[in-house]
Amino acid sequence: MDPETRELRALEAEVAALRRECSMLRKPWEETSGARKSLQKFPQSDSEGWESLKDLKSQLGHLKSELSFLSQLTGINIRNYSKIEDITNTEVTEKDTKKVLRRHRLSGNCNMVTFQLEFQVLEIETKEKLSSIITDLSIIMEPTEYSELSEFASRAEEKRDLLMFFRSLRFFVELYEYRKNTFNHFKEKYPESVYLSEGTCSHCMEIRSARQPGFELVIVWRIQIDEEGKVFPKLDLLTKVPERALELDKNRVIETAPLSFRSLLGALGIEAALDSLIQLLCVEND
Repeated sequence: MDPETRELRALEAEVAALRRECSMLRKPWEETSGARKSLQKFPQSDSEGWESLKDLKSQLGHLKSELSFLSQLTGINIRNYSKIEDITNTEVTEKDTKKVLRRHRLSGNCNMVTFQLEFQVLEIETKEKLSSIITDLSIIMEPTEYSELSEFASRAEEKRDLLMFFRSLRFFVELYEYRKNTFNHFKEKYPESVYLSEGTCSHCMEIRSARQPGFELVIVWRIQIDEEGKVFPKLDLLTKVPERALELDKNRVIETAPLSFRSLLGALGIEAALDSLIQLLCVEND
């Protein structure tokens, strides 16, 4: 068979295939009929359209109020959220089991602490149930001056525990605000005796005696987060006294002061214990 004949046969076969495809396509009036049926699902009058729009606005307002309530309740504000659709998202069906991998990204803040999260969620759906597993978690926090939070974020990433992260972050911020307000309260109440070397956000409070120069007590207040995400305050007492006073302290009162301070905390609580300590060192008795 010469080349011209082969080319002619190929063109005839292509034309025949195109004719078969055209015969399978819908007729123009069939397309119009389908579109008409779809349009019938929409409101047929202006009044129906306005009612539908009102319902949407009402639902949107309800969702906004719920989001505002949750933000006030938890103290956590979510500013941006996105679900990334890329090649990392996979879908596999095997023995009536559907697996979907999605990557999520969100940013927000809890009072003065801002955060950015990126995590992967593997959703496994069977006939009986739907379960989700976080397979990867990345946490970026600002500012990074809170060493306790930096260590905690690393542990949360290792455990891939998103719920623990949000719960512990909220309690950490509450304790941080409580520490700041407590120190500022005593600074205002005893301005001549209490000093905050690091400013209003200091984690140390210095107590200096005007009657006894050289005597100084330092309260170190740390906020700790354990392996399970539990947040709790830890207060320690440091003493600065002259060498002569240490030599005269035969009953070792200064040496045992840190241990006695912990007993005082357990008996009176944080605020009452600090107040008693300041009055003991700085306030003159009648």
